[in-house]
Amino acid sequence: MTTPSFHTEALRVIDTAETHLANNYNPLEVVVSRGEGSWVTDIEGKRYLDLLSAYSALNFGHGHPAILAVAQEQLNRLTLTSRAFHNDKLGIFAQALAALCGKDLVLPMNTGAEAVESGIKVARAWGYRVKGIPADAATVVVAHGNFHGRTTTIVGFSDDASARDDFGPFAPGFVQVPFADAAAIEAAIDDNTAAVLIEPIQGEAGVIIPPEGYLRAVREICTRRGVLMIADEIQAGLGRVGTTFACDREQVVPDMYLLGKALGGGIVPLSAVVANRDVLGVIQPGQHGSTFGGNPLAAAVGLRVVEMLESGEFQTRAAALGEHLETGLNALIGQGVTDVRVAGLWAGIDIDPALGTGREIAEKMLARGVLVKDTHGQTIRIAPPLVIRATEIDWAIEQLRVVLAG
Repeated sequence: MTTPSFHTEALRVIDTAETHLANNYNPLEVVVSRGEGSWVTDIEGKRYLDLLSAYSALNFGHGHPAILAVAQEQLNRLTLTSRAFHNDKLGIFAQALAALCGKDLVLPMNTGAEAVESGIKVARAWGYRVKGIPADAATVVVAHGNFHGRTTTIVGFSDDASARDDFGPFAPGFVQVPFADAAAIEAAIDDNTAAVLIEPIQGEAGVIIPPEGYLRAVREICTRRGVLMIADEIQAGLGRVGTTFACDREQVVPDMYLLGKALGGGIVPLSAVVANRDVLGVIQPGQHGSTFGGNPLAAAVGLRVVEMLESGEFQTRAAALGEHLETGLNALIGQGVTDVRVAGLWAGIDIDPALGTGREIAEKMLARGVLVKDTHGQTIRIAPPLVIRATEIDWAIEQLRVVLAG
C-alpha cells in the first residue's frame, strides 16, 4: 500500500504501475526519475544514495560519462544488424573481453539468464562431442541456494520455492549439492558429468562467501575428473569484489565464465559466455543465436567497460573501500546486526529478527534516503557503485545505525 506522505504525482505513477504491470516484483515505494554517480533523484526531487546498483549492473554508477559518450556516439551510427551480418564493433569487443578473461572466444548474449542457458548448452555439447557422454545423459552439478536466473530450465534446479513452485515440469540433468562443500561436488561427479556450475559468491542467497580454498578445490576436482568448471560471475564479476572476477580471489581460472549485468555499463543488456576454443568451439552455425546478441550498441558499450577494467582502477577502489565498508558494518554487530559478510563493495547484513524483517529495515532506510534491498527474510544486501566515496559509505552506515537504534 502507498502511504499518505507520497505526493499526488508519485501516487499516480505507482498506481499506474500497479494497475498495468504483472505483479512479479514488490518494489520499494520510490519513483526514481534521474541518476548520477551513486545517487538517484525521485520525481519529487528527493535524493537517495543507491546502494543496490541494479544488482551490480551499475558497477560504474549512474550515467558514467565515459560510457554515456560511447553509447551516444554509437546511437547516432548503428544500433542493430543481427548476426546475419558483421558489424564494426563486435569483433573488437570480443577480442578485448576474451583478453580480459584470458580466454579465446566469446559468445555474446543479452541477459544473465541467457548466458547461463547458453553455458549449459555449450557444456552439454562439449560433454557429447568431446568427452563422449552418451546421448541425452549429460548432467551438470549445481549448488543449493543458487540463483542463476528465472528461465524454466534454471528454476528447475533452484531450491527457492518462490522461484520454482508451479512452473514445472522441469528439465532433467542437474544434480544439487551443498554450497561450499567440495567433497560433495566430488561425490556427485560420475562418467556422465559435463560440468560443475557455481557462483563463486552466492549473491541472491545473501552474499554467501565460501571458505578459503573452496574454489581451488573445485578447480582441482574438475580438472582431475575431466569436467568443466563454470563460474557464474554475473553479479560477482567485473570489479565488484575488489578483483576483476570473484574467482581471482583464489587465483582460480574456470573453464567458462558467465558474465552480464555490469558488462552493459548500466545502459544496455549485455551478457557473454567466455571460454577457450576447445570448449566454446563446439558450437557451430545455426546451433545457437540471438537477434540482439552482439548488437553494435551493446558491443560498443561493452568494449568501453572492458577498457575501464583493464587499468585495474575500479578493482583497487572496490578492494580499499570494501575494507572501509566492512569495518563500519562490523561495528554494528550486536547492535541490531547478527552477522556481516563482505567481499569488496558487496555485503550481506543479517538483521536481528527482534528489530524487524529485512524488508522493514529497507523501508526505514528508504525514508532516510538510502536504497538497499532485502533478501531471504532477515538479510539486506548492498552493492554500491564502485564510484562511491568513503564519506558516502560512512553516511549510509550511520543511517543504518540510526534505523537499528529505533
